[in-house]
Amino acid sequence: MAQNGSGDKVEKGVVEEDEDLQNPNQKDLRHDKEDDLSVERMFLSREVPPWRNQLTIRALAVSFLLSILFSFIVMKLNLTTGIIPSLNVSAGLLGFFFVKTWTKFLDKSHLLRQPFTRQENTVIQTCVVASSGIAFSGGFGSYLFGMSERIANISSDKSDFKNPSLGWIIGFLFVVSFLGLFSVVPLRKIMIIDIKLTYPSGTATAHLINSFHTPEGAKLAKKQVRTLGKFFTLSFLWGFFQWFYNASDDCGFQAFPTLGLKAYKYKFYFDFSTIYVGVGMICPYIINVSVLLGGILSWGIMWPLIERKKGQWYPADTPDSDLSGLQGYKVFIAIAMILGDGLYNFIKVLSYTLISMYNQVRERQRENVLPVADQNSQLSYNDQRRTLYFLKDQIPSYYAIGGYVAIAAVSVGTLPHIFHQLKWYYVLVIYTLAPILGFCNAYGAGLTDWSLASTYGKLAIFTIGAWAGAAHGGVLAGLAACGVMMNIVSTASDLMQDFKTGYLTLSSPRSMFVSQLIGTAMGCVVSPCVFWIFYKAFDDLGMSDSQYPAPYATVYRNMAKLGVEGFSSLPKECLLLCYVFFGSAVVINLIKDLMGKRGRFIPLPMAMAIPFYIGPYFAIDMCVGSLILYVWERMNKAKADAFAPAVASGLICGDGIWTLPASILALAGVKAPICMKFLSRKANARVDAFLKS
Repeated sequence: MAQNGSGDKVEKGVVEEDEDLQNPNQKDLRHDKEDDLSVERMFLSREVPPWRNQLTIRALAVSFLLSILFSFIVMKLNLTTGIIPSLNVSAGLLGFFFVKTWTKFLDKSHLLRQPFTRQENTVIQTCVVASSGIAFSGGFGSYLFGMSERIANISSDKSDFKNPSLGWIIGFLFVVSFLGLFSVVPLRKIMIIDIKLTYPSGTATAHLINSFHTPEGAKLAKKQVRTLGKFFTLSFLWGFFQWFYNASDDCGFQAFPTLGLKAYKYKFYFDFSTIYVGVGMICPYIINVSVLLGGILSWGIMWPLIERKKGQWYPADTPDSDLSGLQGYKVFIAIAMILGDGLYNFIKVLSYTLISMYNQVRERQRENVLPVADQNSQLSYNDQRRTLYFLKDQIPSYYAIGGYVAIAAVSVGTLPHIFHQLKWYYVLVIYTLAPILGFCNAYGAGLTDWSLASTYGKLAIFTIGAWAGAAHGGVLAGLAACGVMMNIVSTASDLMQDFKTGYLTLSSPRSMFVSQLIGTAMGCVVSPCVFWIFYKAFDDLGMSDSQYPAPYATVYRNMAKLGVEGFSSLPKECLLLCYVFFGSAVVINLIKDLMGKRGRFIPLPMAMAIPFYIGPYFAIDMCVGSLILYVWERMNKAKADAFAPAVASGLICGDGIWTLPASILALAGVKAPICMKFLSRKANARVDAFLKS
């Protein structure tokens, strides 16, 4: 997913060039087997460009184009399942492809002035991930869309809503999206060098970028890009084919059953969605299996059993979309599982963080020495060189503190005008606590690779919502507070992940910070525009039976409603079932942790909760992706490891970018020219009999 008064002094003390680093043959450097294979020795002949030269015009132009592409991908996933895989690999790979192709062309034309470096590649990846990250933390599929009248009507709560508008959404994001960046900048040395947090995603991305820019890695990268391009094209064409032969929800692949699993009116089916097949190839096997088990438990077993009690547990004439009927069970049992899983992991990660911090402090006291970066005799050549460049371009702490205070002051004055329910003192309290929570989230992400941004957001929903109360717009106040908190803690952990990537690729912290700022600014404009296209193109956006049901928008709205109104509106036995599933989520997580390595076979409650509300239709798609990857690994693991991310990225990107022309066609009112429907033998016989008569 600590401010240090002497931090600047310590950094200034190690900025000077170390002669030993300029001559790797010095005797006091360790020449063991690891150093002979050192990554930094491979790049020793290549000059590290100054931080300003890492921020090139071509890098920012490529970042902008990729930001649009990835925003469509994240937005589509937000509005369908809410499962968003890591796209760092795709961003790094596509960034390498575009800039490498351009520089190769210029080189042949003898016009190339600046070669393409791994630092520039890192800047692109950082900028793209920062921009597309706003599509998630901006709440377009959760708290922000949950404020709308459309979701309010679904939640039977029509009194308190705020419909989306490009103006206030962009303004809101610009006000809240930068604070998290300034809150953790002073901590970069402590967390990356002193404590040496691992940040697995940032480390993996750095290794990928480093491998691209070695001679052997560049050859593999070209093959990976070609593979990505092929599957991107196939996925895009498949999206067009589905649209061409699909004129309505009653017509085409959306109702194409393949497994024959049927319980009353609930079916499992494979809808040939390449984006979910790609997501399934990226997500761990246990995620996909958990989603499938959640679908079987809910739509295959529970909902048919509860529906039999219609008239006893809830009125027989209650519409399926009413929260006092079956919809209430779907939404609130899913909420209970999400809260149980989130609370358990929040306590676990926070405890792990506090214990780790305590051990660090005790270790320092025992040794009576600060683990500063100039203890080069204990460091490998890689670490010496990386530490030197990481501390070379400083970001003064007073810039970060001043920036945080200035933006917070503007935000305290601005947000109550955007949401009159969100009082200025609510915002002030959030901004007082946010740096601490941002640090906790960034620290926890460094240990576990798990950002708990949404959990912190849920805490804000309940605390601020209850503080405001139902009579004073507590629902909207809670949702808005959720957005403020989520943006701060999410961007804080993302920035520290990027600092880790920059540390391992010798990218300047200044270039990383500036690219993060630029990417965030891009996201504050691009993401709302992409959401607006979906919002205007699809009139049924947010409806449970829609192509884009936006499940978490309803879930977050009902969390806010629950926080301010209590449990009085729930159908019979729903509260008891919520307690059972909340407790089950906690117990499952506890057993999973106690079993150690064997616990990897136990399903994840958070993943199981998703199909409880929106159905299991995407579970088959994701499991197909897992099956493809499993068979591929059994046949040739080396090739699968090298090319599976490229195949998955191509499937995701192709289907994701198809949503742009599909949305434009929907806005223009263009219908597919052919209607195709698959019928069972029994239904087909009835149609034939009717036609013959």
